[in-house]
Amino acid sequence: MSDKILNVTNHDRDSASLRYVYPVVSRRAGSVSVGINLNPNNACNWRCIYCQVPDLKRGTAPAIDLAVLENELRGFLYDLMHGDFMRNRVPEGLQRIHDIALSGNGEPTSAAEFAQVIELIARVRAAMALPEEIKTVLITNGSLLYRSTVQQGLRDMAKLNGEVWFKLDRASEKGMLQVNDIHMNMNKVRDNLIAAIACCPTWLQTCWFTLDGAPPSRRDEDDYLEFVAALLHAGHKPQGVLLYSLARASLQPEAPRLSALPAEHLQIFAERIKELGLMVRVTP
Repeated sequence: MSDKILNVTNHDRDSASLRYVYPVVSRRAGSVSVGINLNPNNACNWRCIYCQVPDLKRGTAPAIDLAVLENELRGFLYDLMHGDFMRNRVPEGLQRIHDIALSGNGEPTSAAEFAQVIELIARVRAAMALPEEIKTVLITNGSLLYRSTVQQGLRDMAKLNGEVWFKLDRASEKGMLQVNDIHMNMNKVRDNLIAAIACCPTWLQTCWFTLDGAPPSRRDEDDYLEFVAALLHAGHKPQGVLLYSLARASLQPEAPRLSALPAEHLQIFAERIKELGLMVRVTP
């Protein structure tokens, strides 16, 4: 296992020398997030231009060895709670567990065993007597949330202090093609988001950045606000919006064209979202 001190700009999936489990110091959580990477093959059905995954390819998660995952999660949580990992590897003031997060190097819900993974997390949490306030988080592009097995996993996750972080970087087909490199019908996005909200507390996760020196356009903002307003009008309310910009360099070909958006720009957009009646958490 590496002995490097973790920090908010390094989310190395191999930092614990495990196949599926890795720790990160989350700038949004302000503490340790225990990551579960169900895509060790670096395969995703999207290709976001700001993605930090090396050698990203189109595809789905491989078969998951549930026994290995369970052993890794049990062992790593034990080390965090009773060993010297926190003291040796985590900066002072951040030495607590915030969540177990399904994220990693691709879309986690593409794993055929997704619902079984949630059952596994529940079993390990219970066996380790993990405090209830520690969250279970799914970070997802939302594209596969129409699947019944995924929805069952989300319902089970809701019982584990669960949250879905549903990616919504742009709210138009043109914008999603530009930022996420995917052709998506916005009605399909809306249906998947409604399914998420119905199954588990859901936040919108929105990455706002400059492209070729230009911030998102007023049209991008209006598309987003109109999409969310229509959702709210129909009675489907997410927990709020996680609005953030870039902290780590993209490993995609578009990387030289991208830069972080100044905090004041994020805040201006956040104020417009708040006018809809939603909470917004801003992370520059």
